[in-house]
Amino acid sequence: MAIEFLKGHGTQNDFVLLPDPSGRLELTPGRVAALCDRQRGLGADGVLRVARAEALGLPSAGEWFMDYRNADGSVAEMCGNGMRVFARYLVDAGLVDGREFVVGSRAGDRPVVVHPDGSVTVEMGPAAITGASVSIVDGRHFSGVAVNVGNPHLVSIVDEDVRELDLGLPPRYDTDFFPEGVNLEFVNPLDDGLLRMRVYERGVGETRSCGTGTVAAVAAALHQAGTDTGESIVEIPGGRVTVVLRRGQSTLTGPAEFVARGELYEAWWDAQQ
Repeated sequence: MAIEFLKGHGTQNDFVLLPDPSGRLELTPGRVAALCDRQRGLGADGVLRVARAEALGLPSAGEWFMDYRNADGSVAEMCGNGMRVFARYLVDAGLVDGREFVVGSRAGDRPVVVHPDGSVTVEMGPAAITGASVSIVDGRHFSGVAVNVGNPHLVSIVDEDVRELDLGLPPRYDTDFFPEGVNLEFVNPLDDGLLRMRVYERGVGETRSCGTGTVAAVAAALHQAGTDTGESIVEIPGGRVTVVLRRGQSTLTGPAEFVARGELYEAWWDAQQ
């Protein structure tokens, strides 16, 4: 039996999406890693399995659950860019009624709105400041604000142009503070509330965008300014998104695009254990 897939991205944070309503696919770490490999697979920053929450035995008030895996095959709690792609797929495939609905994730339920132009707004929940820590990039230390957006982030707001940072090698961080790993954001505040960001994602490496990371970046910038409420446009290498923070809640709005659909050869799938 052939296995259907779609390839899509949100601000060039790209994903393989696997429609699997009954949750029958065996998503081993090896299979996920092979799918995401840009030489031996389709290439992606992660895999989105589209399954009913009931089929996976996972709690959600919504019918559909975003089963998200990082490129290395590890399970992740949440992905803002992936959630936009996931939500648009549900609308395009006629799997939901209307354009406003709830999607389940391991970070909790996320209400979404799929706009007529294909962009998507996701209610991302609270962005909680959890402390401070340090990352080491190319031998240099960067202090940062720890933020939880359903998954862990460390945001360093820096004066030097983040486009000049060398993120080719994995940065180091305090594994006692972040025992499950951490996403690292490096941010330049620009004019009129605009932020420029680069990100190194746990289990993936540098990506061209990170949805939860943009929320964390805005939360850290506001925290540094002495507030927890505001709105910013965040410029990442893959484009721009809009983040709005209110006390105890946040929203992320940006594009979601599909580029291809097809079928995986069953023999190839079976060989990836």
